[in-house]
Amino acid sequence: MTDSYTLYGQEISLFTGKARAYLRWKGVPFEEIRSTMAVYTSTIVPRVGYPIIPIVTTPEDETLQDTTIIIDWFEEKLGGPSVYPSTPKQKLAALLLEIYGDDWLVIPAMHYRWQYNRDWAMAQFGKNAMPEATEADQLALGEKLSEKFRGFCLPLGITEETAPAIEQSYEALLHDLDAHFADYPYLFGTRPSIGDFGLTGPLYAHQYRDPASRRIMEEHGPNVARWAERIQEPAEPLSGAFLPDDEIPQTLLPVLKRMMAEQLPVLASTVSHLDTWLQENPDTDIPRGIGFHDFSVEGVTGTRVIMTYTQWMLQRALGFYHSLVGDEKQSADELLASVGGTALTQITINQPLTIENYRLTRAS
Repeated sequence: MTDSYTLYGQEISLFTGKARAYLRWKGVPFEEIRSTMAVYTSTIVPRVGYPIIPIVTTPEDETLQDTTIIIDWFEEKLGGPSVYPSTPKQKLAALLLEIYGDDWLVIPAMHYRWQYNRDWAMAQFGKNAMPEATEADQLALGEKLSEKFRGFCLPLGITEETAPAIEQSYEALLHDLDAHFADYPYLFGTRPSIGDFGLTGPLYAHQYRDPASRRIMEEHGPNVARWAERIQEPAEPLSGAFLPDDEIPQTLLPVLKRMMAEQLPVLASTVSHLDTWLQENPDTDIPRGIGFHDFSVEGVTGTRVIMTYTQWMLQRALGFYHSLVGDEKQSADELLASVGGTALTQITINQPLTIENYRLTRAS
């Protein structure tokens, strides 16, 4: 047992970037240990049951896995200033933008990494897995290890046909975020929210750190690059405040509109397909993917895997929305209507999911 927390992950890892940024802002005392092959074998797989990062171990020798669970665990344990706004519009928007980062922005993150940063990424994979090996051995291992991640591109819907549209959408998003971060340090003021931490995974760990992608970010969204630096290296833990009066900056509306136009149909389709799958497979363990469905970006249609985890994330936002009453619900409805998100309120989750023993399962 140790006196502090330990984060096991890698700089190149999308979700490690999310967890690290939060732990730093929350002022959590932690040591970060690189997840080499030896660490996977000795620590991660024995604790979780399969190879995945990041994980956090506690002074009481508990193991936390999944960035949202990690964040919520510390929010409850430590209290203090929260990354969750307390007002209806800001909290709903923050929860939605966490889903946007965790699920949707993985598409451009993976596309740019393996289209423009392939050799660099393979070298990083090898170096992280076997830091003591020769450069040649690291590169050979990195090429082998990265096959798994490169293989995710097609299930995510990244093809020669969709790639130009993915780039067009991402660069437009950078433009919109750049305008926002020119006026605000974070999404909702001077304090980072759960939405900021959702975005920091793909936008920092892939798009800011990967060298070719960083040049693109600096060109199309220099203020986004400064935000990525700021959220990973907060000047003062637990600092800042959300905007008063539940204000949603006008500069954030184009980002939410893009999310609703591109991701909302996929969210609704995911819930519908998963509901059918759960009914037809009542005694089967829930896999990460259950088939494929269409999506559309910039007028181009592609096909991507139906991710079951996405429903678990969506439940959080919908659960909060359905808890609202009176004027708070009206203000949330007005926000959704203003960004083309009214259809979100029509999504019904009949069979909610939970995470037990580090795996998705049916909620009892």
